[in-house]
Amino acid sequence: MPVANPAHLASMMPKRESIEDERQYRKEQLAAAFRVFGKFGFSEGVAGHITVRDPEHEHRFWVNPFGLSFNRICVSDLILVDEEGKIVEGKYTMLNQAAFAIHSRVHAARPDVIAAAHAHSLYGKTWSTLGRLLDPLTQDACAFYDDHGLFDDYTGVVLDSAEGDRIAASLGDKKAAILKNHGNLTVGGTVEEAAWWFICMERCCQSQIMAEQTGIKPQPIPHDVALSTRNNEVGFPIAGWFNYQPIHQDILAQHPECVN
Repeated sequence: MPVANPAHLASMMPKRESIEDERQYRKEQLAAAFRVFGKFGFSEGVAGHITVRDPEHEHRFWVNPFGLSFNRICVSDLILVDEEGKIVEGKYTMLNQAAFAIHSRVHAARPDVIAAAHAHSLYGKTWSTLGRLLDPLTQDACAFYDDHGLFDDYTGVVLDSAEGDRIAASLGDKKAAILKNHGNLTVGGTVEEAAWWFICMERCCQSQIMAEQTGIKPQPIPHDVALSTRNNEVGFPIAGWFNYQPIHQDILAQHPECVN
């Protein structure tokens, strides 16, 4: 991404005047993000979920109903879940229990997190089997340099909130976590940011897998340069939001019905 003034990028973010407008905006972004994940092939069976915190009831979050294709989700399909896992709004009655176990605890542990994304994407789950953090091999990978955690204890499908607490602890104050033998989890201050980090992290996993397959030891970017690149060029929140915009534009052009 070209170097840009963060303040200038922030000024480009749309502003909402009411809670109702903010709720509608978040839901539209969430529905579109599912279409994006479907387009990128991140949907696999019934696995995967993205959540966004409700702007009024901050302990509740909007999420996809269990068993509905990412490629079909519209705003009207989203369900609102409270802190006890009860669906309090929406026409669907099935909630992915893993989504609740993970996301409810991440949202509880991180008041700054507005949105969180998890899916069983091919390269993310492949990389997760190695039980390693990503190296700063590329400019894009610098976004995650010293800013992602590792949950190194797979015990089965996450159905218990205590397991969600442990995942949240492995995430800490970072933007992403690798869940060993499972896949990736990303978070952000907007749906757009969380979705971009997930897309970018998936591609970074793919890139490192391919680099290591050459049989030649990849050369990482030096610590100081990787850290500076993360903080000033590719890894700050507004950079995540801005990088996602062309993808969002494309999905709305292809599937304008998703905001209905």
